[in-house]
Amino acid sequence: MQKSMTLSYEVGNNLYLNITNQCPCRCVFCIRKNDDGAYGSDSLWLEHEPTMLEMQEDLKKRDLTKYQELVFCGYGEPLMRLKFACELASYLKNNYPDICLRLNTNGLADIYNPKEALADNSDSATKISAVFDKVSVSLNAGSPEIYQQVTNPKNYPENAFAIMLHFAETCKNQGVDTCFTVVDVISESEIAKAQKIADKLQIPLSVRKYIC
Repeated sequence: MQKSMTLSYEVGNNLYLNITNQCPCRCVFCIRKNDDGAYGSDSLWLEHEPTMLEMQEDLKKRDLTKYQELVFCGYGEPLMRLKFACELASYLKNNYPDICLRLNTNGLADIYNPKEALADNSDSATKISAVFDKVSVSLNAGSPEIYQQVTNPKNYPENAFAIMLHFAETCKNQGVDTCFTVVDVISESEIAKAQKIADKLQIPLSVRKYIC
């Protein structure tokens, strides 16, 4: 495993931010099983988790105005560092107000950030809704049973699927441009079930092609 400090990398017209390698899931489609990077980037395995100063210095080297979106999505689940992600997003909003910020997440932050939720009596969706313009939530399946099989979460409660759905619905209700995603490793019937859930919550669903 080659480690580096690749804190940002380009994908099309967007810039992706790599703030952590931590992830509580072992999804069957995870790109980390296949390579050290993504979409031609250098290794995204971090030597250490970046500080705010390191992220700011890295971003100052780029012309951020040329990107359509800045996407919090690296080689880990961004909301494993919930407070850090929100602080970095706030910094970007204050200094580059015209840039669209998108968060790609599994939507389970309230499970692994309980102390932060209790600190000010607000859940993770409320926190991120204040600083992000868009949120993409990994729906992954159309039922709790398949969700557990596809996501392979570590020590998650049985209601993890419901917690993820609540996160997405809260983001949508607070005015954030919210969407669901599934990867086409699941069956067509399971994708159809996922579509029904998305339709019920009035949240768009995108079916992503598996990249091996």
